[in-house]
Amino acid sequence: MLHRPIYLDCHSTTPMDERVLEAMLPYFTEQFGNPSSITHLYGWEAEAAVKKSREILANAIDCSPEEIVFTSGATEANNLAIKGVAEAYFNQGQHIITLETEHRAVLDPCHYLEGLGFEVTLLPVQKDGLINPDELEKAIRPETILVSIMAANNEIGVLQPLKEIGEICHKHQVLFHSDAAQAIGKIPLNVQEMKIDLMSLTAHKVYGPKGIGALYVRRRDPRVRLAAQLHGGGQERGMRSGTLYTPQIVGFAKAVELGIGEMESEGKRQKELRDRLWEQFSQLEGIHLNGHPTQRLSGNLNVSIEKVDGSALLLGLQSVVAVSSGSACSSTETKPSHVLKALGHNDDLAYASLRFGLGRFTTTQEIEQVAQATLATIRSLRQAIVSL
Repeated sequence: MLHRPIYLDCHSTTPMDERVLEAMLPYFTEQFGNPSSITHLYGWEAEAAVKKSREILANAIDCSPEEIVFTSGATEANNLAIKGVAEAYFNQGQHIITLETEHRAVLDPCHYLEGLGFEVTLLPVQKDGLINPDELEKAIRPETILVSIMAANNEIGVLQPLKEIGEICHKHQVLFHSDAAQAIGKIPLNVQEMKIDLMSLTAHKVYGPKGIGALYVRRRDPRVRLAAQLHGGGQERGMRSGTLYTPQIVGFAKAVELGIGEMESEGKRQKELRDRLWEQFSQLEGIHLNGHPTQRLSGNLNVSIEKVDGSALLLGLQSVVAVSSGSACSSTETKPSHVLKALGHNDDLAYASLRFGLGRFTTTQEIEQVAQATLATIRSLRQAIVSL
């Protein structure tokens, strides 16, 4: 039997919770109707399931069900938010603000808009990965139409001060979008208290199925206008056409419901495991914690290691543990992480970095095994360099 490495890449994706799969199964084979076909029982069943799921997701972030627009994932939600606002508010301004450390699903749509004549300000972050709110306020202009800042960073786990950012945006009457793909079901999110106008969500980072996400779009105070990016059947109030994938939607809602229900206990458990892992790593010299030490996701540990080759480090660990050196969406690139570069790391240190993503099914024994294997690999690589 093939030995499978310990999985600590939960920021890339998570295994589906069996409770989520159980909730989804009937909608593949028994209640398989199209929720838009409301002239018969099969359509009614699917429509009811989608309605209930929409309510669960709305309750999770304190919005109305009508403000939830289903998408294929957070990447599509980000594109719909950014491009949709840019097109709808074009006559009011062509300036967008975001962070250097955002996910490519935010940065690339912004770069695309630059090619159409929009101006994008990429704000730097502090050494701990957090934004300086004063810098954000200074960057806002009369022609600024959107600020896009993620809730939790996908590489270093840093939690941005969403409420403070939202207050600044609201004060200047600028729309605030947040990519909360890594945050939903893991930290409390309240779009009213945080004054968030658009929020991108996904299921597969919180033990749900891949291929389903959502965009929250505020309907009042202010009412956000969006230009649709997909046209067709007019589903989702015309903002996102396409037949709704009922099983995925049901699984998405169940995953978020479970995440919120277990948020406090699971957050505490993962933090204890993460801190134990860092405690053992910090015994060696030349290992740096990336991101704020406490204002971060409980299951995130991102470290940079001096005096080792990054590729050799990953190669040496791949039979023991499945980890990442950065974002899963750019893991095939040879360039160093733009997030770690934004923290001030040189190329060598950015390359020699590991992102440990702990999850719901991570055990204490696994953490001990990973710690020992990682420390042994680092020592071996350093000794090899000395011997040359």
